[in-house]
Amino acid sequence: MDSHDAYQLKMMERVEGLTFPLISGIARKVMPKQSDCFQQWFDAVEQVGDHVGIRFGFIAPGRKDPEWKFLSHAKVDGIGGFAEVLRSNGAHLPELPRIKLSSPVSGRALLRYWPKYLAPRTSLNWTLPNQTKADGVPVPQACSWHLFDEKQTSQIRRVCWQLGITVNSFLVHHLTHAVRPDLEKPNAVVPWLIPVNMRGGVKRERDTDNHSSYVSIRVFPTDPIHQTHQQILDKIEKGEHWANWYAYQLGRCATAGIRQLLVAKELCFAQWNLGAFSNLGNWDPDKRLSGSGIVGDWLFCPPVLKTQKMAAGCVTFQGRLSLMTQAHAMLTTDVNVTNGWIQNWVQSIETNLRNIVGEEKGAPRLSIVNPLAA
Repeated sequence: MDSHDAYQLKMMERVEGLTFPLISGIARKVMPKQSDCFQQWFDAVEQVGDHVGIRFGFIAPGRKDPEWKFLSHAKVDGIGGFAEVLRSNGAHLPELPRIKLSSPVSGRALLRYWPKYLAPRTSLNWTLPNQTKADGVPVPQACSWHLFDEKQTSQIRRVCWQLGITVNSFLVHHLTHAVRPDLEKPNAVVPWLIPVNMRGGVKRERDTDNHSSYVSIRVFPTDPIHQTHQQILDKIEKGEHWANWYAYQLGRCATAGIRQLLVAKELCFAQWNLGAFSNLGNWDPDKRLSGSGIVGDWLFCPPVLKTQKMAAGCVTFQGRLSLMTQAHAMLTTDVNVTNGWIQNWVQSIETNLRNIVGEEKGAPRLSIVNPLAA
């Protein structure tokens, strides 16, 4: 147990006697029912100068360059935004993906994780040159992507099944390896924000409205891939996504100025994060959707903020997995940086796949632990 975890355990003992009904009772009296807590928080993010557009890209058959579209995270989440884009082009999507793995709906999780919001924040520094940074440029300038073909995508899914892990865990584990070379301390513990789809656990007016919460993970340089996977499962089973959901609901008690202050001071998340990693999952694997503006390659990436200056997004559409990274302009405007992240990410994935395929053929399996930790 490191000092960060020891602090949280100590604080949990202090709040053991509190009850969630007391907190929620106060909140119900103060919160205006018609208000949207997510819109209020993202409005605060925009007030401090950030762009909260979720990036979607469509590459039509026979073309190389994407057509970009941004949808405000104040109105939709990643799944809802992708559904809106597809539906606007004629796709019939009667139902959206629902949460598959969750602890019971409970506000008590907020008490369990409350000490985490009070824990000291430790940030990581990058080694990127200052001349590639820019201020006052809200829309990310540096973004890169990679598309796997159907055979490669199928192989990734099969390997994850063999390893007993999710594609989500597989991808964020290799993403962590990909960005370490650009960190001032490559062997540091890397914290990530991972969104959780709350559909099926909560219901809002529109199915495309913001239904997302998140869990926070911390990847050590020596963690094997199964450890990354188990950490995500443990967070969800213990209800951290519910704690964060209710924390945002309680945030409606604060004034707009307080919310802006929390955003500016980088206190709007449960921990400081290097970035956000989001996977929208597997869409239309049977290829039932058709039509112009639908059939082609799709890209996706969550927003980047001053509080977390990089983001990575993935989506599988009609059998093809895409990876994408982007950087906040205050981190870099140089596309070579995001190109490097993508190249490292793909290389880490492909190396892992070759190792496992080699093992299946009787060859010795290489370690999938970050070589920087050696």
